[in-house]
Amino acid sequence: MRDPAAAGDAATARLVDGTPLPDALDVDDPRAWLALDAGVRRTQWSAGLPRREYTTWLADPGVLDDPRLALALCHLDGRVRQQALGRADGRPALLPLVVIRAADWAEPVRERARTLLRLALDLDTAVSLAPLILLVGRRGRGGHAVGLLDEVLRAAPVARLAPLLGHADRAVRRFTHRLAVDARLLSAAELAGTAARDDDVVVQRLCSDAALAAVAEGRGTVDDVLAPLLAARNPHARASGVTALRRAGRPERAEDFLADRSALVRACARYVVRQHGGEPPQWYRRRCAAPDALPPGAVIGLAECGERADAGLLWPLVDHPDPRVRAQAVAGLRVLDVDVRRLWPLLEDPAAGVVREVTRALLPSARSLDAAWLTGLLAPERPTATKVAARRLLDAYGPP
Repeated sequence: MRDPAAAGDAATARLVDGTPLPDALDVDDPRAWLALDAGVRRTQWSAGLPRREYTTWLADPGVLDDPRLALALCHLDGRVRQQALGRADGRPALLPLVVIRAADWAEPVRERARTLLRLALDLDTAVSLAPLILLVGRRGRGGHAVGLLDEVLRAAPVARLAPLLGHADRAVRRFTHRLAVDARLLSAAELAGTAARDDDVVVQRLCSDAALAAVAEGRGTVDDVLAPLLAARNPHARASGVTALRRAGRPERAEDFLADRSALVRACARYVVRQHGGEPPQWYRRRCAAPDALPPGAVIGLAECGERADAGLLWPLVDHPDPRVRAQAVAGLRVLDVDVRRLWPLLEDPAAGVVREVTRALLPSARSLDAAWLTGLLAPERPTATKVAARRLLDAYGPP
């Protein structure tokens, strides 16, 4: 929702015209309900609906349809909101507004809404309202509805939680996975699979840690969790799997991850290898001394745990045919604190990744660069990456 205020005002206008709720706003979007709540208060007077008209509606069930009751539930006057809640029982389409009123600033409104929500919240409504409940839960008085949600979901079979465990809203996934982990509803294999697949780092950490804890407690086997964790695309899951190799009695496998693309995974692999009596710096030196089929992670890995003298192995790699290796060689030289003046020519490297790493290395000493040469790199025929780098370095260079 790009403009909540405009969306709320438009939804309000449609409800004033009697448009059914599903046509007036996106009823599946929790933000749309919050926008409506704000929009009604912002526009009710300009729409010509003073309090007395709401009171007339609320007193006559024959004219009180869902659009009008929705407007009343969002009214500026707390007395109208409270009276409207008395008419909301048995109207499931309006439960989202009951959730919002359960966090109302006015205590009589808030308490009436909470009573109504407790009576109405079953497993089906909890699943559908969870995104809105958690969004409203960020407000100062929104915790009560979150507690009700937790209470209902804890009593549910895990199969009924599947829509929430895989929900598009990461806040919903986080909440439901925390609940599932706390209640031990998921197996070690399921947790490891989620840690490997989910794109949210909080869920990744929660589930990978829980999967390993489940194995330690005898609620799964090492093989259940290692395969998905070690094959995961996200670095936290891989790092958890690599660290677990030591406890699993398979530390020799950690060597396969010394050249991982993630610094976190490489660090965990070095720890496990050292605990097994290995020497990661020597492993990296051997790899960098044989540049054929050299993984880029081995290059930066040497810089992460090596010595300044190891720069001698990295300098030849700035001419490597693989641009990923060249970029990591430059990054490694920066880590080893070498004389970066030798990197100047690489600002004209054809690979943008190499140019970015060279720029990072040169920025702290930009004042020592040749301003005229940098200006020449701004020529129109230069590659975009080179021109961007030159502009950044000239900005860091400052006035003559």
